[in-house]
Amino acid sequence: MKTRLFVALLLAAVLAVPAMAQQTGSTTQDQPAAAQSTDQSAASTTGASGKPALQPDTHEGFWGKINPFARKKYVQRQTAPIRDRVNELDELTSANTRMVKDTDARAQEGIRLASTKANEADQHAIEAGNKAQLAQQTATQANTRLTTVEQVVGNIDQYKASNQTEIRFRPGQSVLSKNAKAALDDMATPLKDRHGYIIEVQGFSSGHGQTAIATSQKMADAVVRYLVLNHEIPVYRIYVVGMGNAPVQSANAEEGKTKHTSGGRVEISLLKNDLEQLASTSSAPAAATQDQQAPPK
Repeated sequence: MKTRLFVALLLAAVLAVPAMAQQTGSTTQDQPAAAQSTDQSAASTTGASGKPALQPDTHEGFWGKINPFARKKYVQRQTAPIRDRVNELDELTSANTRMVKDTDARAQEGIRLASTKANEADQHAIEAGNKAQLAQQTATQANTRLTTVEQVVGNIDQYKASNQTEIRFRPGQSVLSKNAKAALDDMATPLKDRHGYIIEVQGFSSGHGQTAIATSQKMADAVVRYLVLNHEIPVYRIYVVGMGNAPVQSANAEEGKTKHTSGGRVEISLLKNDLEQLASTSSAPAAATQDQQAPPK
């Protein structure tokens, strides 16, 4: 009986010694670790979380660095700082990842906006170039037209012979024949809606003195009357003169001879200036400008 009691007490003492050693070791370990952490906090460098770096545990305790009787709470107390730092690093990594994604998204948006603005600027530059080219063409056409107008104004009273027709009459008559009317039609029909021309009508008659002048005037008036009534030629464009039996230049101008009229005849001369040319040149630039301004189909 005594032997069993002694064995039980010895076993209880053996079990109590490690527990007391663990409590004492942990208490003594916490105090030097706290003191050492306080002493080295000023000199240690801070990590990514802004806290001082973890310091290795230099206290070995009663069992050294390996405690065969370590409990769960003891292990959790030793690994808690490491878990906290790992969690903080995970949070920092997640925050940095979000910041990188936000920065990349803003950069991509900025690049897209810059590209859009650059394309708009290119389009505006192309439109400005087209407008400048059109303005240059318009200025060139205006300059050409101005030069033409100056030339026309300078030659406005200078008429040039364009066409000449001769109408023959029977002696003592002033009635137009069928052939005479056809010749007048051929000359007057193209003059409809035209500008910048005059018609010169000269009557010639055989005979002498006022009688020949009166007869030539009647033949010339017959021609004018036909042109005004049948072709609506304005009267202000027709100049009439009865020449009578006035001498006319011979066809052989080198001999310098003149001849008198035998019978009755009327000479119709069509004279033009440069107004018709001005009208044609003004219509051409206008049509070209309309073609340039017309939108493409």
